[in-house]
Amino acid sequence: MNLDEVNQGITGNRPRKRLGRGPGTGQGKTGGRGHKGQRSRPGRGQSVVFQGGTMPLFRRIPKRGFTNSFADVVAAVNVRDLDREYAAGEEVTIQSLQEKNLAKRTFDQLKILGTGELTKALKVTAHQFSESAKAKIEQAGGTVVVIPGPAPVVKNKQRGPKKR
Repeated sequence: MNLDEVNQGITGNRPRKRLGRGPGTGQGKTGGRGHKGQRSRPGRGQSVVFQGGTMPLFRRIPKRGFTNSFADVVAAVNVRDLDREYAAGEEVTIQSLQEKNLAKRTFDQLKILGTGELTKALKVTAHQFSESAKAKIEQAGGTVVVIPGPAPVVKNKQRGPKKR
C-alpha cells in the first residue's frame, strides 16, 4: 500500500438512495420500505411529539396558568448596582449597562428600581423609573432621562367584585 492509496474510495458524502426507480438500482420493487404496514405507505406522517404509542409528554403534564408571549420583557436594575459600578458624573445608558453585565439577556424596556442607596451624581437614561429610584437619583445630584416609548405596564391592584 502506498501513501496515495490510503484514502482511496472514501467519500465525504454518501450519495442518497434513489428509491422507486426499478430493480436495476438494487432497491427495486418495494424501494427499501419492506412489505405492507404503516411505514410502507406514502404520506404516512407522524407527529413530532409521537412517542411510540405512549401517552405523549405534553399530554401528561398538567396545564396551568397563562403566559403572555406578546408582553414586553422589562429588565430591572437597582440603584445600588449603579452606585457600585459607576463613578461620579458618568452617564448610565442601556449600552453601558449591557457592557457591565447589569442588564443581561434581551429585553424591550429597562426599568430602574430604588433598592439600595446612591451616593454619586449620575445621568441615568431608561424607559421607566420607580418613584423611589427617581427620588434617590435626584437627591444624589443626578438627572433622570426617560426614553420615549410605549406606555409603561401598570399592574392593577387586587380588584373587588364588579359593580352593576
